[in-house]
Amino acid sequence: MNVKATGKVNSFLTFRIGNEIYAANVKNVLNILEMTKITKVPKSPSYMLGVINLRGIVLPVIDSRIKLGIEILEVSSNTCIIVLELHLGSEPIMVGAIVDSVKEVMEISDTEILAPPSLGTNFRSDYLLGMAQSADGFIMLLNTEKVFASEEIVDLANIAEAANKKIVAESE
Repeated sequence: MNVKATGKVNSFLTFRIGNEIYAANVKNVLNILEMTKITKVPKSPSYMLGVINLRGIVLPVIDSRIKLGIEILEVSSNTCIIVLELHLGSEPIMVGAIVDSVKEVMEISDTEILAPPSLGTNFRSDYLLGMAQSADGFIMLLNTEKVFASEEIVDLANIAEAANKKIVAESE
């Protein structure tokens, strides 16, 4: 990845997945929810836990730990769902991503962003926008569109959107 050093500052929501700290640009973060009951969707990928009702909207929920290949920890009082808006094609989609805990919002200048490491073909460097140094170590800046916008997720989001439109039409 070629990181441009323009000095532009962006806000990132930092969160813990397993033992590592990750971050998502706040422009993609819509909400942070407490864990809730998730309805399983048949024949979905292992990382797709199912859907929840978010104020009348069917929201697909992904287990970030499974998606990123990280050891799954027990759900704790800190485990939560980050609601993300992803921009794929012409329509934005919303997905929920389970994380082990939310930390803080940090301002990170693009001059502080380091290129992600190149670790061979098994490592998905396209999942990272880059890395930033903090007092606790490195923060991995996620490319949320690449991580959470696989074909299956887009398909499930489209199904959820169709279900949402049907719910609205039936209530009118």
